[in-house]
Amino acid sequence: MNLALPALVPALPALGAAATLATGKKVPGLAKPLAIVPVAASAVLALVVALQLGTGQVLDAATRLTPTGGPEISLGFYLDGYSSLISVLVGLVATCVQVYSTAYLKGDPRYPSYAALVSLFTAAMFLVVYSGDLIVLLVGWEVMGICSYFLIGHHWETADARSASLKAFLVTKLGDVPFLFGIFLLGADAGSFRIPDVLAAATDGRLGHPTLTALLLLAGVAGKSAQFPLHTWLPDAMAGPTPVSALIHAATMVAAGIYLVARLLPVFLLSGAALVVLAVMAAVTMIGSALCALAQDDLKRVLAYSTVGQLGYMAGALASGDREASVFHLVTHGVFKALLFLAAGVVIHAAHTNSISAMSRVPGLRKRVPDAYWTMGIALAALIGLPPFSGFFSKEAVLTAAEHAADGDALTNGLGPASAVPEAAGWIVLVSAALTALLTAAYAARMFLVTFHTPAAAVAAVAAAPAAGRPDHEADAPYSPEVDEADPATAEPPAMRWPLWVLALPTMGLGVLGLRSEWLPALLDGGSLRPSPVTAVIGTGLAVIGALLAYGAWRAATARVAAGRPEPADAGRVPEQAGAPAAEMIIGDPGRALLGPLFGPARHGFGVDRLYSALFVRPVAAAAQLVRFLDREVVETYVRGSGLGANLLGRAVRLAQTGNAQTYLSALLAGVVLLAVLVAV
Repeated sequence: MNLALPALVPALPALGAAATLATGKKVPGLAKPLAIVPVAASAVLALVVALQLGTGQVLDAATRLTPTGGPEISLGFYLDGYSSLISVLVGLVATCVQVYSTAYLKGDPRYPSYAALVSLFTAAMFLVVYSGDLIVLLVGWEVMGICSYFLIGHHWETADARSASLKAFLVTKLGDVPFLFGIFLLGADAGSFRIPDVLAAATDGRLGHPTLTALLLLAGVAGKSAQFPLHTWLPDAMAGPTPVSALIHAATMVAAGIYLVARLLPVFLLSGAALVVLAVMAAVTMIGSALCALAQDDLKRVLAYSTVGQLGYMAGALASGDREASVFHLVTHGVFKALLFLAAGVVIHAAHTNSISAMSRVPGLRKRVPDAYWTMGIALAALIGLPPFSGFFSKEAVLTAAEHAADGDALTNGLGPASAVPEAAGWIVLVSAALTALLTAAYAARMFLVTFHTPAAAVAAVAAAPAAGRPDHEADAPYSPEVDEADPATAEPPAMRWPLWVLALPTMGLGVLGLRSEWLPALLDGGSLRPSPVTAVIGTGLAVIGALLAYGAWRAATARVAAGRPEPADAGRVPEQAGAPAAEMIIGDPGRALLGPLFGPARHGFGVDRLYSALFVRPVAAAAQLVRFLDREVVETYVRGSGLGANLLGRAVRLAQTGNAQTYLSALLAGVVLLAVLVAV
């Protein structure tokens, strides 16, 4: 293979970003071509590289970048089936996002900088996927972090966007500090930062601190892939433009942490304790995020919590020792979650609000946006895990991996012994993933039914109710209003519609690639991705039960509203888009009936943000105030005192300078006399 091909994959978006920044303001007409063409070309080249590499092949090429006096830093590629598959996903999603953004942000004066950041973000993810050296991978890792800061804060004139971007940056950096030490420790133990050398050292058992290394790396993964306890930044990131949410939450930033663990899984297999920690982290993330999603009224926050939970599925598969199942779900999820966010953008554009309860009162919404309606239904079916959609096959692969790990027969596919995976990790993942399957179906069905299928009688009953009788919602309910970029009075342009169908095709058909060993499994480690009959029946049955429970609760709630007996809406306000909070009423929300007393805590993320504020934010802010006081009132007092003393001394000396020669001679004579007396005595 010509090495120029894989080199161009990350280079083209980076060059496109530089060109867009250089010419965006001077020649605005070039911004869109410079945004789309390089990313689309990289997507095509990534597919060409994947086809040329084939199955079961590895490309390892590197050159020394710089001597360090220790482990050298190399610039090179390490390509295999995993990098090929994920690079194609990144290229596809990034191209759809760039095309979609040309219509979604039409007329935005900051579009050139936005498009350049999206291209640079894409280039950084390509670098992470293709890099054969951990230090170079770290460069792409950090570039994505700074790009996410600017993209989430694109609407910097709003307080929500500013605080969300800062929170995302700080929380992810909090995980990146131990992550950096983990990379240094890994390189020191292996004697090299090159990924093939690290994997060889892990296979030979030459790593001296596998548990410590794995735990340090997991801290960075928890931040980047939004796993408990560093997951809190992701829901707030919804303040950014919707296409950015599709990019970050589908194929790039949040996928980077999962990809890294999959790439370095032999290192993690050396530590059963690290795998148990990963399993617990995944379990808490899956269940907690699913409960939170069931209580949200902001459409994008539902999808954000859904992303957190699905990343927990991937982390759970890795804790079970099966990176094939994890990456399989990463790819399918990347496609259908990007589809969900882009479809949500169309719905938000049409309804002029993020609130699903407000959307339920928009007459004929599903007829207004038929493309978004059908493609969102397809993507939600994949999210729930209904056959034959792609999410069914990948979710069942995760459950199958957990089942084998629980039986002591983990599907490590030759990366390590099956006994390396503790059975406890398998049981933790299996039970939590099964419960999450039920909750996922419930919140997905709730979102779809409330948004598109609220009965006209319930809407009319609310519309006829006097304003004074409509209960107010909590003033601090989580909500991430986004500045509308498109005119809601006009129909969605083709650039916002056809990417939905491009992503809908793999959402429907990608899963079948895992059924035959010569297809997707041959591209990865060669193991089986077929779902186990037992887990397939249990997982699908739980998903159906969850959807039916949500449907039953929704029917009962809408019937009460239509009969003039609305349920109390005591948890969550719905503000008007980018405006002041309004007194709204949730029409037939099944989440309140399903969660009961957990509804309020779940809506607020079970108080994790408040806990962090009390334990970390407030003490740090108080310490900063103390330092500020000491600096201004103590340190500066000494500084001012020294200056004042010098000033007073100068004034005293100046009094002696009279300009009278007789005075000077008298003082000199007095001094001579004094010295003479002192010497004589």
